[in-house]
Amino acid sequence: MDAEKSSSSSFEDLSNLNEQERAEMNSEQQKDPPVEQKNDTMDILGNGSLLKKVLKEGQGERPESRDIAVINFTGRLEDGTLVEQEQNYVVQIDDVEVVQGLDMALKLMNVGEQAEVVVDARFAYGEQGLKDEDHPERNVPPNAKIIYTVELLSTKEENDLECKSYAARKEIGNKKRLRGNFWMKRQEYNLAIQSYRRALEYLDESEGGITNPTSSGDLEPTNAELQDLLEDRMKVYNNLALAQLKIAAYDAASKSVDHVLQCQPNNAKALFRKGKIMDAKGDTKAAITLLQKAATIDEDDKLIQSELSKLILKSKREARNEKDLYQKMLGHAQKLEQKSKATPITQNREASKFKLWGYLMGSILIGVAGVAIYRYNNKYF
Repeated sequence: MDAEKSSSSSFEDLSNLNEQERAEMNSEQQKDPPVEQKNDTMDILGNGSLLKKVLKEGQGERPESRDIAVINFTGRLEDGTLVEQEQNYVVQIDDVEVVQGLDMALKLMNVGEQAEVVVDARFAYGEQGLKDEDHPERNVPPNAKIIYTVELLSTKEENDLECKSYAARKEIGNKKRLRGNFWMKRQEYNLAIQSYRRALEYLDESEGGITNPTSSGDLEPTNAELQDLLEDRMKVYNNLALAQLKIAAYDAASKSVDHVLQCQPNNAKALFRKGKIMDAKGDTKAAITLLQKAATIDEDDKLIQSELSKLILKSKREARNEKDLYQKMLGHAQKLEQKSKATPITQNREASKFKLWGYLMGSILIGVAGVAIYRYNNKYF
């Protein structure tokens, strides 16, 4: 399972939809035509947050989910500032490879069509905005609406994975891995998980697929190439485990990192993340063992050393608290035991006092009775 979406996320979470649900969603969109406004602008969602206006009619087909589309597009802020620009950009529909608003609009375009798509911040870069380190002048400020001009050049259905060559699968898989890294930096953890899972579909070996020549006649990959692909796959599983750890999906994270450790038992990063998972699940002892192994493998990693120190201190504190609690429980038990021993002695003393008073009262009563009898006898005789 994937847990709830990160609170910092600015995108709608579509990562848990299965193929049937996606198909139903597309069917509903085609069944119920969007609202058309007087200025020929399509209100895609019906609330003004995603608008599409046709600038040039297209004659070709529309792309569907998972189709491969080629587009030209530019994105500008409301004041005209250019923030995005791509030519012949290859995008897979519904794979969060562009902002979500543009992704949704593409499914409503025909090949050859040019359109203006106005995307509200909610379906663009949200409250975080976007910093472009290479082009600071293209930074997207927080809560910014983006106006895209987009042209759909072509679309086609993706070939089966088994028909793709080693080189193609490696290229596409790593593209999706890097997209997952992009979402991780934005703390969009569910979207990162979606991208990483898709990356694994390309980087994982499949029976009768990547280890054999493809239908195009490509040669079977060498052992070195397969080993290189394995390294890419391990990177994805490690990153996937981190994303799942961030949303507290500990069981899923544990399974992901186990994939790495099965192939690379001395992978320091995987051992470190496994330790973090065990600590989050409350097993501090197991976490320390894993981090100690990771620290031995990568002695220069300061983060591992720091986390290990924290866990050792935590373990000592837990042991000390446990000892204090035990001593308190032991002291309480001893007090109860002493009290239980003291009670019979007190009861015996009270019983002795009662008997003594009984004897005294009895003696007094006998004496009084004797005097009364004596007087009685003297009175009548």
